[in-house]
Order: sequence, then structure tokens, then C-alpha cells
Amino acid sequence: MPRHHRLLGACALAAASAAAAVTFTSPSAGYAAEDAGAVDAASRDAVTGIDPAMRTALKRDLSLTDAQVDARLRMESTAPAVEDRLRAELGRDFGGAWIADGATTLSVGVTSSEAAATVREAGARPVLVERGFGELQADRAKLDRRAAQAPDAVRGWRVDTATNEVVVVAAPGAESKARAFARKAGATDVAVETSALRPRTVYDTIGGEQYSINNSTLCSVGFATDNGGFVTAGHCGGVGAQTAGVNGAAQGTFTGSSFPGNDYAFVQTNSSWTSRPWVTNYAGQLVVVLGSDEAAVGSSICRSGRTTGYQCGTLLGKNETVNYDVGPVYGLHRTSACANPGDSGGSVLSANQAQGVTSGISAGCGQAGPQTWYQPVNEILQAYGLTLTRG
Repeated sequence: MPRHHRLLGACALAAASAAAAVTFTSPSAGYAAEDAGAVDAASRDAVTGIDPAMRTALKRDLSLTDAQVDARLRMESTAPAVEDRLRAELGRDFGGAWIADGATTLSVGVTSSEAAATVREAGARPVLVERGFGELQADRAKLDRRAAQAPDAVRGWRVDTATNEVVVVAAPGAESKARAFARKAGATDVAVETSALRPRTVYDTIGGEQYSINNSTLCSVGFATDNGGFVTAGHCGGVGAQTAGVNGAAQGTFTGSSFPGNDYAFVQTNSSWTSRPWVTNYAGQLVVVLGSDEAAVGSSICRSGRTTGYQCGTLLGKNETVNYDVGPVYGLHRTSACANPGDSGGSVLSANQAQGVTSGISAGCGQAGPQTWYQPVNEILQAYGLTLTRG
């Protein structure tokens, strides 16, 4: 029996499109990606209006009671307005404002006793300091103007209002380099702080978002895993291929890939990326993934990918063999949720349960009778000894 299956994306340029053909939702370029937004908040806290999950996290991470959370949030809600008012009233005598650990009132630095009285009248706590905030900011600006000449050993700099200092952060043993940099910038009155760790950018691994392979083709993230990485389609890249995230930042390496026969892969991300239990719905929200229980035939299915966003349908069949041009892939599930090139590897969900990663299509979005095949996620997790990141 002759094969009628073919590749899309770069490979598709050499062949005419046929609606009946089963094709990969292969790496693609030329579609705009959308950034994921925040998770929808649950019902708001009756006392403070915050998400109840935030209250729980504040109690846990700051070791607070419910009463302390309430008092802190009320004080924090008024602090910016008080700071702005005193900044305007005090002028050069204003030394900055901050909330001290465990404090129930805003602290405000002042350079005169007259300014201290004004702060007390505003209900804040005055702290006598030597330098006004404007003076501190002027020194920080001098450092900013020479930022391009900062030695690698200089980690950064800031105005520390609580200590009334401009602080330059440097690697241990590089204190003299930090002071020399400050002198050349014209900021002679600085403190030097050491840190063995260099600041770095960090990003979230989110299902459905775009990633690129070897700075060339594009695919979509399937699901994040707890060991730092994500599952995706095997036809997106072979072992050793390098990936970059939707923001262009270096992301990771394909450390496992199987295709044909299977259509799955694992990308090990670098330390700048954090696994999240989320899938973008391309409407400013994130779907929280709670598990990977397999859906029954006829269940509603939604999939997320960088080309067509979030598309839904039903589960039409399981454990099907698809005879692609490059060879058969076994054990794929089929859904009526449409997909197009570039959606390869993207998340397939049933409610909040991960189902698989997008593999191929027969008719895509905008065509009659779309069908999409996906590789079941539990098989991928088992093959590579992975654990799904869950909410």
C-alpha cells in the first residue's frame, strides 16, 4: 500500500498540500508567538482582597499569623502614598523610605529634626541619616553612566535606603576593583558588599510556548518536568540539538529523542529556566496541570501551540499507527482539536490532566475535518524516567 504521508514545515516546500495527507505539525517559522499571562486568581480574600493562595504563602514564607498578614498588608497599602507625600514635602531633607523587618509603620530617613517632626505627623517613623535620597541617587546615576566599563567582578550597585548608602556588589576578593570603578565614576562615598554568586536571568518553562531548535526551526513546549526540562515531539530535534526560548534566551539541549517509531523527546533546560505546572491558553491565562490521567475516547481535548494557540475538540481514537513519509509511529492518540506547522510538541490536555504532545495532522486549522495525532505523555515520562511538574 503506497504511503500518502508527508512532512510539513521546511520539508513541505517541496510537495503540494493534500487535505487527506497525515503530516507532522513540524518545526515552522513565520508565526507570531504570544506570551502567557498570569494564572486566574481564585476567589479573593474577604479581609484584604488578596488571593487566598497568597495569604497562605505569606504565612509560610514570612512566618506570619493571619492577624500579622492583615496588619502588614494594610500598612503596605498606604505606605506608597505616605512616601510620595513626604518626598514632596521634605525635599532635600528626604532620605528615602522603607519598611523595616517586623515593623508596623513606614520608616523614613530625614536629615534634619524639622523633617523628623513632619514624618511623625504623617504617622511614619523618622530615622536621622547623613545623606539625602537625592544625593544617593546622584551617585548611583554616576555609576550607571559608566556601567559599560564595570569590571566583570562587579555584580551591580544600588541605593540602600535603610543603611543610607550607595552599595557596590563585587565578587569576593574584588573589593579594590569595585572601589576603583566607583572612583572613576566619581562616586567616592560607597560601601562594598561581596557576593560569590553572579546575578542571572531566569525564565519559566510553560507548556504551549514557542522554542527554537539550533536557531532555525520552531516547535512548541509540551509539559515541564520536575528535573528541569520539558517533553516535546521527537521530530522537532535530535539528541544534542540546542534550544532557545520564546524570548530568544539559551534554553537547553535535546538529551533524548525518538522518531520514527515514537514521536517524543526530552529537552534538559539550563539553570536559568524553572519548570512550571502551566500551559498557556494564549488568552492571557495559564491552565494549571494537576496530573496525567488518561482521558476516555469521546472526552474533550484541548491543545496549545505557538502557531494556532489554544484549540479544542474531542478524543477520537487511541493507540493508532500513523504511517508518516519517514516511517510509522505507533501508539498515537487522535483528536479533532486542530493544529498547524509549528505546533509540534505542544501540550495536549483534557481539563487539567496532561495527555500528550502534538505529533501530526490530517487537515489543519481552517480546513474541513481536522484531525491531530499526539504522543501520550505517560509513555514519554516512563521512557525517560521523568516526573511531570504539577500544580
